[in-house]
Amino acid sequence: MARPIGIDLFAGVGGLSLGFEQAGFDVVAAVDIDPIHCAAHKFNFPHTTTICKSVAELTGVELRERAKLGKKDIDVVFGGAPCQGFSLIGKRAMDDPRNQLVYHFVRMVRELKPKYFVFENVKGLTVGTHKRFLQEIIEAFHDCGYEVQLPYKVLNAADYGVPQDRRRLFLMGARKGQGLPIYPEATGGVTVKQAIGDLPDAESFPELLSRDWVKVKYGRSSNYASILRGKTEDPADYSYRRLFDASLLTSSALTEHTMASRDRFRATAHGETEPISRFLKLDPNGVCNTLRAGTASDRGAFTSPRPIHPYSPRVITVREAARLHSYPDWFRFHVTKWHGFRQIGNSVPPLLGRAVAGQILGALGAKRVKADEPIQLGDVSLLSISMSDAAHMFGVPSNIIAKRRIPKKISNEGVHDKKSDSVRETREEAIYA
Repeated sequence: MARPIGIDLFAGVGGLSLGFEQAGFDVVAAVDIDPIHCAAHKFNFPHTTTICKSVAELTGVELRERAKLGKKDIDVVFGGAPCQGFSLIGKRAMDDPRNQLVYHFVRMVRELKPKYFVFENVKGLTVGTHKRFLQEIIEAFHDCGYEVQLPYKVLNAADYGVPQDRRRLFLMGARKGQGLPIYPEATGGVTVKQAIGDLPDAESFPELLSRDWVKVKYGRSSNYASILRGKTEDPADYSYRRLFDASLLTSSALTEHTMASRDRFRATAHGETEPISRFLKLDPNGVCNTLRAGTASDRGAFTSPRPIHPYSPRVITVREAARLHSYPDWFRFHVTKWHGFRQIGNSVPPLLGRAVAGQILGALGAKRVKADEPIQLGDVSLLSISMSDAAHMFGVPSNIIAKRRIPKKISNEGVHDKKSDSVRETREEAIYA
């Protein structure tokens, strides 16, 4: 029996792609402008057509051609278009050039004519003057022949089995003649300890100072961790099984810290913010704070502030962040920590995506079909590829993403104030991690 098909716009590394696949969809195409994101998506979803291009320059006809869809009826288009969300006095926010990607998301829905769409965005669109922009988006979907499920909702990933406080707006709409989906009910939570408690301390492996993987023995797993490791079958997961070496700890390159930083991290209580770095120390019995992406290339390429590990005096690794985001262990990220953390911070947690996707599948009236055939992951070189090489591979200009600017190291020479030194040390950790 055929599975329903979906298309991921603004796909990034593929959090929503995985969520929809886990719900029972085949994600036939994924679009993103960033070659590094596209390379990682291609690694994790080798059967999906990865299109490295701005949605603003893509048409529905071209997407259908590249994904070999012909005139096939598309079940769902989903994605989170970046936007400023600012309304201009006396003008439509949809006409603001800063919000053009939202306009193009609506345009692609109009051109592809899917049965359903899911539009995901920041919760800030629901407050203050930004609500005017949100209303314009809803009206634009109506003009394309789609009904929108109202009232819209902001969903917290922590309510859907993700050990992270992360709130995002979801708009769900149906082509006229299709039944409207409803929002998913909360399903319960998971703690930080349940998510990462079985992972060995990355600092026990000096190899992780020069690469992002090592062969390890894991500790006792919670049910959540056991599922992400592939040890326990998740009956609600309809994704394709990936073939991978479960004895490897991947995406775990270490960050070096000064002794002063370690002492401060060690002295910070669980659930409290370390006063110099402003990093939160994770409470093993609570949930993680929102994991963020950090700044873009043209704004200095700073790694986002990362939480402090609950037991070790260091910030968390990319793999630990992935566990806290509900990514399975077979899912891998670019080996550079800056890229890896931004790929996670920019993505929708797969379990949250799965909860929403399940409601779309229910509205379709489609039967969930378990994917039997396992998938061999892509070439591992896709995870260490440079921006220029990735751009060349996808046939796009090397400057499609502004070049990453590495700030000059901050010298502590001549600075005698200990607090100033600590601030500088911590800032360096954030920049060069």
